[in-house]
Amino acid sequence: HMDTVRSLLSGRRCGRGLEEGDGEEGGDCRVEMKLVESEAEEDLEPGLTSDITALVLRKPRDRRRAGFYLTLITLLIFTTAFLLGYVTFRGSCYSCEESEGELVPVDDSAVLDSSSEDGVLYLGELRDMLRKYLKEETIGSTVSRMPHPPGSSEGNSLATEVLEFFRQLKMDHTWTDSHFANLQFPSRKVCSVQSPRVSDLTGGVRGGGGLVYVNYGRREDLELVQSLGVPAEGNVVIVRVGELSFAEKVANAQQAGAVGVLIYPDPADVPQDPRRLGLDSSVAISEHVHMGTGDPFTPGFPSFNHTQFPPTKSSGLPSIPALPISANVASKLLSQLSGPVSPRGWQGRLPYVRYALGPGLSSGDGRQIRLGVYNSMSAILLNNIFSSIEGCSEPDQYIIIGAQRDSWDPGAAKSAVGTAILMELARTFSAMVQNGFQPRRSLLFVSWDAGDFGSVGATEWLEGYLSMLHLKAIAYFSLDRAVLGDDKLSVYSSPLLAKLVEVAMNQVEHPKHAGQTISSYTQSQGSSWGSPIVKPLFLNSGAYSFTAFAGVPAMELQFTEEARPYPFTNTPLDTADRLQEFLQGRLPEAALAVAELVGQMALRLAHDHIVPLDFPCYSETTLQFSAQLSKYSAELQERGLSPHWVFTARGDYNRAAEKLRETILNSDVQDDKITRLYNMRIMRVEYYFLSQYVSAVETPFRHVLHGRGDHTLSALTEHLALLRSKPEKFDEARFRKQLALLTWTLQGAANALSGDVWNIDNLF
Repeated sequence: HMDTVRSLLSGRRCGRGLEEGDGEEGGDCRVEMKLVESEAEEDLEPGLTSDITALVLRKPRDRRRAGFYLTLITLLIFTTAFLLGYVTFRGSCYSCEESEGELVPVDDSAVLDSSSEDGVLYLGELRDMLRKYLKEETIGSTVSRMPHPPGSSEGNSLATEVLEFFRQLKMDHTWTDSHFANLQFPSRKVCSVQSPRVSDLTGGVRGGGGLVYVNYGRREDLELVQSLGVPAEGNVVIVRVGELSFAEKVANAQQAGAVGVLIYPDPADVPQDPRRLGLDSSVAISEHVHMGTGDPFTPGFPSFNHTQFPPTKSSGLPSIPALPISANVASKLLSQLSGPVSPRGWQGRLPYVRYALGPGLSSGDGRQIRLGVYNSMSAILLNNIFSSIEGCSEPDQYIIIGAQRDSWDPGAAKSAVGTAILMELARTFSAMVQNGFQPRRSLLFVSWDAGDFGSVGATEWLEGYLSMLHLKAIAYFSLDRAVLGDDKLSVYSSPLLAKLVEVAMNQVEHPKHAGQTISSYTQSQGSSWGSPIVKPLFLNSGAYSFTAFAGVPAMELQFTEEARPYPFTNTPLDTADRLQEFLQGRLPEAALAVAELVGQMALRLAHDHIVPLDFPCYSETTLQFSAQLSKYSAELQERGLSPHWVFTARGDYNRAAEKLRETILNSDVQDDKITRLYNMRIMRVEYYFLSQYVSAVETPFRHVLHGRGDHTLSALTEHLALLRSKPEKFDEARFRKQLALLTWTLQGAANALSGDVWNIDNLF
């Protein structure tokens, strides 16, 4: 059956509905009758033709009845011919220019069981085609086995390999996007106990003082030690890996007045039993400590060659040294700490360590911890590799799929698996196009450089094309760290894509539990849809800058182990062999599941007439904040403040979203001009939530819901909580500004979603 479909749909432009020789299009049926002599009747064989002739040549009294039968038979023949012609035309593939396609609702439930009996490439058939061409063997054989940092010969060799692979697929366009970025590389490091591996992107700085244990280095951890009389200020803090990124830990410590940070993997968080595939206790975990993304020395500007930049650097670069150390080194330091014992929840699993808070050492001789980091800076040529399949109806609208290519270490789980999945998805979609798939919108496949330094390659590309991307980019899917297990799926996503992945989970088989979809297995484990699965984007995610900086809906998916986390990420032990052993040989199956999930979502976005983004979702998000804000109404009124305008702006957005949804439901979505107008409003919703009142250079993550800075909803919420916890620290002038920034951004989103100015219906 599929061979028949392919024969009908082969080629870039679709075939004709009728073969040559089938007659003129819509041709008339001509009946040619001849009068025959009576003596010739005897020679005719009995049959339908002879019967009709006999009826016509009968006596006059029988001619009325003969005419009735003749008319009836003619109508029967005409009806049969009409039905055959209808089926023939409907079974052929329409050309991109002429086709208006079938009506595909925003809710996918109506298209899950699309029939392929008539030969049309329905969504269900495209899904089957996607499954057919995705091959787990190809993914498993592509994983890299050596370190390949940006600018190295290994890194350049891998870039060339990916570029040649894309070219062999004969995609519509394949090209390289190059940038010159200033990256810091380890030169020398100093520690009073041992010389550990160095965290990149830390300035050439030194620090020294007492040592304070502050658990994970969260703000609440630092506040707790302060309340216990053990200040971080003026001391070096030692923190555990986990809960936060390294950059957030260092930023929190610097804000608390610490002079340095040591970061170690505790056995309570990272398994360290090598006989059971655990991390060796002598190995440290490295990660960048830039509280941002992109080239930290050209914040907000793209790092194109020969571009003149102002003498500036990112405010996210720390001014204190940060060193990753192994569990062995941490054990030696923590075992010497004096002072009060840490709270029960802070107790790790280092042997013979009581987890005292410090800051003094048990020797009592006043010794201090001294550490220093000295990095060398180099201008490195970065190469982002692009390949695209051009859409046939709306080619200027992009669905982007990308993966980090570089790695300080072998990077099997961190970058190699993602690169392998990216290449397999590109090959699969290319094969689908050659067999009849005509995407309405363009698909971009991107291999990013310098991801280990904080998504530098991706962010520089975003900075270079920021003014146009919100007009073109519909969604981005990151494949970084996609397989850290094969048990539990975690989705870090913009809310606009949450329903899309929910539908995809119902279509894809779980990699570890055959016969169950990912969704059914998740439900069988007692997890309901929502926060346990879909989580907010985080700073170190390859998708974060797309949403928080550029206003593009983005998602990153990860399979992990429920009981035992993969311990080798960001270490020299992150090899393909260890990853395969950790997954008990199921790496190809897990990677294939991620590939199919992303492929299913990209397919929907490229196929549907109306872009399936859940634009009303932010009504619920802002409603939750409004409810929280209303709890403080009494305290705000005492200070002459009112949340009324936030409530009004939220109501305007809700009405605009609901009106657009109803308008789409009542419209002819087969009209390309109408659907394009709707899609342009829908695909910009994420962009509408970028604050227009803060600088992209000084505050790059401008998104009021997912960004970072005083303009964000989270900052306003934290400040609001001071009204009850610490009213003396509440700053009324600052709160008024925060409220205004949020209110006007939300109101602007409502106005933009309404469309033309004469359609705006608000109460503001």
